[in-house]
Amino acid sequence: MRGQAGFWDIDERYARLSEAGDPLEKLSSVVPWEMFCKPLAKALKCSDGAKGGRPPYDTVMMFKILVLLIGPHGRVQFDC
Repeated sequence: MRGQAGFWDIDERYARLSEAGDPLEKLSSVVPWEMFCKPLAKALKCSDGAKGGRPPYDTVMMFKILVLLIGPHGRVQFDC
């Protein structure tokens, strides 16, 4: 079936992206993201979840997204 992703297609796509020089891999090899875990948790107010609802997004993941949006020039880039 053309157009529909196969079972192993995602692995092949990741391999091609790695071969082409994935910027996310480069950034993760330089930045120790987990060092931001405690400062982000301290700075952000999260509910305790007692009332239910959706669990919050991972704070480090959201920080990575912000860093990627700002980019190397200090300006927000919307060409993603």
